[in-house]
Amino acid sequence: MDINEKYNRVFEGLEQVVQKRAKKEIYPAFGYTSNLDILCDFRMDILNQLLAKYLPDAKPETIKVPDRIYTIENFLSAVAFFCIHGIGGEVDIEDPSILSKYFATRNGMGGTAVQAAMALSAVHCPSIVHLTDDSKEVCEILDSPYIYTVSSEGELIHTDQVVQTAQQEIHFIMQFKKGDEVQMGTQKIAIPTSNRLIITKITVNETVPFSKPYFAYIEQHADQISSNVLSSFNALQDENLLLERLEYVKKHISKYRENNLHGIVYFEDAHYHNGSIRKLCLETIYPEVDIVSLNEEELKYTLEMYHQPIDSEDILSCTAGCRYIKEHFHIRKGVIVHTKDYSMYVGERLETDIEFGLLCGNLLATSKTISGSYGTKEQIAQVMQLPLSEKGLQNLEIISSAFPQGEVVLVPSKYIDKPKYTIGLGDSFVAGVQICFSGESAGYLY
Repeated sequence: MDINEKYNRVFEGLEQVVQKRAKKEIYPAFGYTSNLDILCDFRMDILNQLLAKYLPDAKPETIKVPDRIYTIENFLSAVAFFCIHGIGGEVDIEDPSILSKYFATRNGMGGTAVQAAMALSAVHCPSIVHLTDDSKEVCEILDSPYIYTVSSEGELIHTDQVVQTAQQEIHFIMQFKKGDEVQMGTQKIAIPTSNRLIITKITVNETVPFSKPYFAYIEQHADQISSNVLSSFNALQDENLLLERLEYVKKHISKYRENNLHGIVYFEDAHYHNGSIRKLCLETIYPEVDIVSLNEEELKYTLEMYHQPIDSEDILSCTAGCRYIKEHFHIRKGVIVHTKDYSMYVGERLETDIEFGLLCGNLLATSKTISGSYGTKEQIAQVMQLPLSEKGLQNLEIISSAFPQGEVVLVPSKYIDKPKYTIGLGDSFVAGVQICFSGESAGYLY
């Protein structure tokens, strides 16, 4: 069966798989943060005008990312740096009005957990989320019959029943597109890859307050929780607080596993605001999880931290990097890397069909690039008409030759060269992968 036939199998069977999950009340659990995204209508002509006015002598080889944005010059340096390198990232801002007066905005949903839940909701797949920002705006966006959270009384509820307890947190999202040109003086630099910059005004997620009823519910109903997704420690700054949160999660994982031998503990990586926090988080929590998932930038950064550089354009180098992470951190099952051209699992054979999960993840992520919304069945049908990534196909051929016994599973993506929307793609991918985990033995859903 070739890749297009496998995509057709997933597309045709997705509704039935999701209905089986809903009927049996099987849920993925998504933690841990939520926030209100402010989606900026980013315009390159405005950026170039501001660069000419405030940074007339800036040069691409000397421009740097500030530790924190305090001024318009800091803001422009950050945006220009990420644009000319085509990379994603996050930077904190002191005064959000610095940018809000230049670009039109609209509200959106922020946080790996809640974005993944929304992606599954679009295909009518139920899930449970842990909220930190539980503001009216966040709960209104999340209001869906397929999205649950846990009340203070320990009961499953929808977000229209939530009573706000936390401070609101706002993240500004600036999406930039491949091929657009940044002008610095007389130089024009084409953006090499579509990506996004997140400018954060951190409040509640600097401490990631935990909802104890959420954890108790997941532990007590573990047999219904097919996968337990951990994420969003990247904004923490206090190492002692981070360790406190991670020790709590470690105990939670142990209780979850006691009540569900087949449940998957899944960690989704992120862009960290602090390198030492990143290192501490990885070294503390990675040995506890079954699967670590990350994009190619995060894969590269992690390996560089441990003096194991890779060539991200070389699929065998990336595979070796994934194996290093699995072995170095003693990850229980394997590592997933997701990119615009392919997704790949490197690790032990699983009870479930991980290829099915990668295919679902690719479909939901690519669907997000088309309209900016979470992919419905009709929108996913549009993705099915897209060609496969040529680079992904080349990588599949290399992997198939190098690992003929299927030790590595790679799935080429349906490809869009210049996606207009780049926010939430990784979160949508994570959502799709969870569909393949049943929480029971192999073959349960398929």
